[in-house]
Amino acid sequence: METGKIHSIESMGLVDGPGIRTVIFFQGCKLRCLYCHNPDTWHLKDGNEVTTEDLIKKILRFRPYFERSGGGVTFSGGDPLMQPAFLLELLKKCKEHGIHTTIDTSGYGNPDTYDEILKYTDLVLLDIKHINSAGYKELTGCTSEGINSFLEALRRAKTRVWVRHVVVPGYTDNKEKMDELSKIINNEIPNVDKIELLPYHLLGVNKYENLGLDYALNGVPHMDKESCMELQKYLISKTSLNTVDKNI
Repeated sequence: METGKIHSIESMGLVDGPGIRTVIFFQGCKLRCLYCHNPDTWHLKDGNEVTTEDLIKKILRFRPYFERSGGGVTFSGGDPLMQPAFLLELLKKCKEHGIHTTIDTSGYGNPDTYDEILKYTDLVLLDIKHINSAGYKELTGCTSEGINSFLEALRRAKTRVWVRHVVVPGYTDNKEKMDELSKIINNEIPNVDKIELLPYHLLGVNKYENLGLDYALNGVPHMDKESCMELQKYLISKTSLNTVDKNI
């Protein structure tokens, strides 16, 4: 039985995969995204320690709520790939109970564990931070080398994928960036069912103040939702994937 660190649990998640989801937010993340709205999930030393057995019991208590909606469990964070043994045991236990599994990840963890994790993962919510390594470094503090290893594992797997990308004014909010992102989706990411552009917001700024941290994007305005939707439509039009959900 594995023990891990989680930040919190959301019992009625509506935007973290199909249907109603129970969302488990893991502690730990390699990235330091300039726009991160959960800086309190960065460090593995923080959070609440819990066993897989206790966590599965909680998940099963929520099952009547998510099952009839076609939902399931989403492991988010932080990044769940930061605790691979803990994540893998939870995924296996969920599949033993016939529960749909999703991981919400930026693809930065231990590459040696990806293949086994993806065997028990029905859906990956894949957060693409930028279109190139320099952009990744600027926005996250890490290069794109980490996600490239995860993309290799995805290409070996049958796991379905929803691509997500945060649009930040002055960084990624133009059609040229969308053209490059479409090339990545078309050429490097398999089994894509949906593409979502998420508008940058300011909802997590107060957490930085509470933690005594400087907010790197201070002064950058939130992304206009209508403009973000227009970019999303444009991006989808540039993809060659027949399975992409056009109704988003």
